[in-house]
Amino acid sequence: MPPGGLRETLSLVRFSHTLFALPFALTGMLLAAHGLPGPATIGWILAAMVGARTAAMSFNRLMDRHFDAANPRTAERALPAGRLTPLYVWGVFGVSLLLLLVAAWQLNPLTLKLAPLAIVILCGYSLTKRFTSWTHLVLGLSLSGAPLGAWIAVRGSVELLPFLLSAAVLFWTAGFDVVYALQDVDFDRRARLHSLPARLGPAAALRLARWSHLMAVVFLAATGGVARLGLPYFLGTALAAGLLAYEHAIVSPEDPIKLQIAFFRVNVAVALILLGATSVDLLLA
Repeated sequence: MPPGGLRETLSLVRFSHTLFALPFALTGMLLAAHGLPGPATIGWILAAMVGARTAAMSFNRLMDRHFDAANPRTAERALPAGRLTPLYVWGVFGVSLLLLLVAAWQLNPLTLKLAPLAIVILCGYSLTKRFTSWTHLVLGLSLSGAPLGAWIAVRGSVELLPFLLSAAVLFWTAGFDVVYALQDVDFDRRARLHSLPARLGPAAALRLARWSHLMAVVFLAATGGVARLGLPYFLGTALAAGLLAYEHAIVSPEDPIKLQIAFFRVNVAVALILLGATSVDLLLA
């Protein structure tokens, strides 16, 4: 491992951003088990999530390292700045894939069979900005696999319910990724990279992000209805909807601080609140 390798590796894969997808994976797990599954299942789901996200982010950084080097906002990332080498990051990618596959194998046959499809979607997202402005939906599809995958890990089968939660995650992710892309509108246009803010302009893209988040709330409510959850879950959903409304009230392309609050803090809070509300509903209510 290179000097500072662990710290740089955690920075490379934005480990803190695990707080976006992991709470929804745990929510899907709770819904599938209607409570807590066994400790081995919980452990392997966590291992699969770490492997999947680390593989996806390391592949993304490898594919985008030349763009990152040219973008002043990202030029100091570990790969373009030379603090980590491509060979090392390929190694991180390989180990992460292995962890994901071992975890899937330990869970059940359907999880293992679907793991290659998950890998294709997770890694394929990194290439979509080169040819489509709907890259935000592809990222949403990538994260939407978290609750669906956790459900399959517990039950070894699929039903309507996890697809409703996955649809909520898809639209929620697409919406906040549009907000994140506001940082790079000028660079994306110069580099001929595709995003909705670069294609439509910030104002029109934010309108689509609002509609995307509205759809997310609709699917969250549908999840609660189909699962026959109670008041704690729906209060959590209402609070999450309020936070998303707050996000769109404060977001400003001209104010990087407000943009970071809207992107990171608000959306991490949304994910954690929904996990907490589901936990209270299923475990304590």
